[in-house]
Amino acid sequence: MFRLTTNLSGRRVLITGSARGIGASLAERLVEREAVVALCGLESGLLAEVSRRCNGAPWWSCDVTNRAELAEVVGNVVDRLGGLDVVVANAGVAGQLPLVGGNPEILEQTLAVNTIGVYNTMWAAAKHVSHSEGYFLVISSLAAAVHLPLLGAYSASKAASEALGNTLRIELRPSGARVGVAYFAELDTEMTSRGFGTDAAKVLTGGGALTRSTPLKVGIDALERGIMRRSRHIVAPWWVSLALALRPVLPQLVEPIAQRKLATALEIARQEVVELTTPQPPFSSGEREK
Repeated sequence: MFRLTTNLSGRRVLITGSARGIGASLAERLVEREAVVALCGLESGLLAEVSRRCNGAPWWSCDVTNRAELAEVVGNVVDRLGGLDVVVANAGVAGQLPLVGGNPEILEQTLAVNTIGVYNTMWAAAKHVSHSEGYFLVISSLAAAVHLPLLGAYSASKAASEALGNTLRIELRPSGARVGVAYFAELDTEMTSRGFGTDAAKVLTGGGALTRSTPLKVGIDALERGIMRRSRHIVAPWWVSLALALRPVLPQLVEPIAQRKLATALEIARQEVVELTTPQPPFSSGEREK
């Protein structure tokens, strides 16, 4: 039977990728609601600052692509908090990639963080929320359903993380736990500004963004409600629900629009050197997930 949890007080929450952006803001909001929050991410200095704003919430430096390291951190979190009620698999990166002539490492690194990192989080932490009050939340994206030029790596990674979330929902059902997938359009975060700040993206979008940027607060409000209710789907802004409902026909609508200035944008992108939106440790394909 579905249970509406109306109080976040005392809920034990682990948030990956909580050094900045959605993860940091969500941590602050949940602490305001008296949840017990643990932070993890790559950037120690930023994590320490988020911890300060979260009344000294415990934090761990952790690379989600390193399965053993993540499992050790999750064990430490469980010992420190006395268990877990909510896990938010939020760690993610983005980087533009022309599929023809682009840098293959962008795809490999994006999949490593956004897909393998989500799986590693499930592998290490899902067992701890496998109880009647448990909730596991995957931060996916509207990009899982709307596939745009230069965002193939990001879209592929988010579609894969969505699939992992949907599968975990079925597998955790006997325990009473619930699993949610969050879909956001362009929230006003550093990831969005950096991801669409390239020369190629500016040409493709006419100097703006693909959609109007939504205040981060809208996304955090949606996450708070969704975690409280252990929702199956969380969206922000509201029209993302409509876009998801139109998923079967979206390619036919998007493809003609995306052709504008595309040839020029692709040529620029093939020459442009880009970095992922969050700096990553040295990467060697096939090694970091071990």
